[in-house]
Amino acid sequence: MSREEFRALVAGSATGELLNLTAPLSLWGGLDPDTGLIIDRSHPELGQSMTGAIVTMPFGRGSSSSSSVLAEALRLGTGPAGFILDLPDSILVIGSLVANRLYGTVCPIVVGRLPSGSTGRWVIDQDQVIPMPGSGSGPAA
Repeated sequence: MSREEFRALVAGSATGELLNLTAPLSLWGGLDPDTGLIIDRSHPELGQSMTGAIVTMPFGRGSSSSSSVLAEALRLGTGPAGFILDLPDSILVIGSLVANRLYGTVCPIVVGRLPSGSTGRWVIDQDQVIPMPGSGSGPAA
């Protein structure tokens, strides 16, 4: 991926396994900050863990309280390593920035799209998104 394909909304560096969410998620009522698990019963990825993952999703689904849920999950160490979003989401940005200010955590957020079916471990470094060696950038096997 080139620098032109991604734009950092929250700067930082992170590495993690991709967790590709097929639908937007509201963290308020959708993420248990104590466990890092997706708890929204209507979400296709119900039961998946966000802890330490690079989470890809089209966009956040609101409530403004999602920012406090993200900040709490980051404080507890159960939050994602970072986000790759198709569209900007100011609520997630606020949660990441607040957690950084209050707890010294880093959760970068970038806007851009990975190739369809990307899997494996990836790195977010400012506005670059790079697969780790051996990670898949194509459909999962």
